[in-house]
Amino acid sequence: MHQPRTTDSPAPVPPPGSRGIDEILAAARARLDRLDPERAHLAYRAGALLVDIRPAAQRAAHGTVPGSLAVERNVLEWRFDPRCPARLPQAVGYDLPVVILCQEGYTSSLAAAALKDLGLWRATDVVGGFAAWRIAGLPALGPTPLPASPLPMAAGVARR
Repeated sequence: MHQPRTTDSPAPVPPPGSRGIDEILAAARARLDRLDPERAHLAYRAGALLVDIRPAAQRAAHGTVPGSLAVERNVLEWRFDPRCPARLPQAVGYDLPVVILCQEGYTSSLAAAALKDLGLWRATDVVGGFAAWRIAGLPALGPTPLPASPLPMAAGVARR
């Protein structure tokens, strides 16, 4: 977990050429034609692949978009690079419209920029992520309830 910095210790000096996450995110977003949830839904209905990169536990806890393709972030580039033997059957070319969805629209921007680096020039993401999708009232399923725990036994009574 992040440890708060005390006021008497100096901030580390970043190495030359390094960029902070805010700069990296801004550069990624500058390359994208980001879609608000309504435009993302229209793109999906028109044939774009809506790709949910959230981990399974996050999808279960918050819900999913019906018909979206779950591809966790850690394997995204391998699944969408048309040159890669581990690609998905949908990854057939570089003009594939791909709309990336994460929980709040941060990781998805970095992921969409990575797909652009692979040559998928139509890749983009959803502003505000799944949270904004839900708030917009667009189709969503879940969250998935946790498995029911067994009922507690009454004191002194055995279950049959």
